[in-house]
Amino acid sequence: MDGRINNKGTIGNKGGRPKKADESKLIEKLDNLIDSDEVIKMLGKKIKLGDQRAMTLYFNYRYGKPKESVDINSSEGLNINFKDLIKFK
Repeated sequence: MDGRINNKGTIGNKGGRPKKADESKLIEKLDNLIDSDEVIKMLGKKIKLGDQRAMTLYFNYRYGKPKESVDINSSEGLNINFKDLIKFK
């Protein structure tokens, strides 16, 4: 017996995403503290200074994050000899 039958677990996901109500409260508090027009102006200033992170943030929100693709046909940098991995008796 491995004891899994007796494992009652926990209720809910303790480390999961915050509840929507909690998230809304946080957004409301931040909106009261931060002037969004001022934030946009600051982002614009950073972009004009050449800040790469500011540019990436702007483009990701303005045009959407580009789709990431993986080339599964590439053999560049990957040399596997499967005969060496399998040992025959």
